[in-house]
Amino acid sequence: MRLHPLHPASWVLDQLRSAGWDVHDLLSFTRASTLVLVSRDGAPPVVLKAGFGSNHILAELDEDTRRAAYGFYWYAAMTEVERALTREDFRHEIDVTRAAANADHVVPLLEQGSTDRFDWYTMPYCADGNFHPRLAAATADHGGTVAAGLGILADVAEGLRTLHERGIVHRDVYQENVLVRDGHGLITDLGASRRVDTPRGPAKRGPEVHWPPEYSTSYDRATPASDVFSLGVLVYRFLCADIPRHGHSQLDTAPATLRPVISAALAHTPEDRATMSELRDGLRLAATPAAALAQRGH
Repeated sequence: MRLHPLHPASWVLDQLRSAGWDVHDLLSFTRASTLVLVSRDGAPPVVLKAGFGSNHILAELDEDTRRAAYGFYWYAAMTEVERALTREDFRHEIDVTRAAANADHVVPLLEQGSTDRFDWYTMPYCADGNFHPRLAAATADHGGTVAAGLGILADVAEGLRTLHERGIVHRDVYQENVLVRDGHGLITDLGASRRVDTPRGPAKRGPEVHWPPEYSTSYDRATPASDVFSLGVLVYRFLCADIPRHGHSQLDTAPATLRPVISAALAHTPEDRATMSELRDGLRLAATPAAALAQRGH
């Protein structure tokens, strides 16, 4: 991997190399975190997520380097107090991900550690990427593609059901947070999650396409029903090539057996929504090649 030395992410990669990691690729560099493909001691590569991104890094550079590096990434200057709070948020993510250990269809935490300036954890590398490309593939109306996609989403529903069973609400279910490995779906990125017994975050958030309406008034107390809604949005987008609006006007393009549970998942009121188990079971039933082929106009 060749990265310009003035790119702010170089600072994180240098820290990881100093800690003994072999860096193979920079996967993502955002305002709050960095994802890197790494390995060490001859082991297979894993993904390392460092709780340090562009909003933090430029403060670590000397004044001359900072001016040159600024052009690579827009960033918001953070105070030391803000950076400390962000570090605590990332430690929350690590703790919740660790609490999800051995849950089927949840990307696991493999190892965790810290440097002086940031914390990190590793997870398996899912070479098949995330679900986003499959949103476009489904519109080609290939039964096998649709069946495979529904199976992946059913896996994710099971992963979310297990998180809920452990008292964790994900709160950010959408296509980039669904990874695919060997044809199976896994939910990842618990950075926005909360434990059901502890309010977390602001009371109001939104709007975003995949977020339920209650985020505008009670994001900090979101229940498992919010994940049902968000997964329902993703299922609708996958099958209907649209976002749910105007009374779910494209729902007739989904498999007939799945339409009632999608509609229930997208209910405005959390108490009226389908359960995650019901959504999972509906997706499993519809994920047969025969059902997927019959999806259009039936």
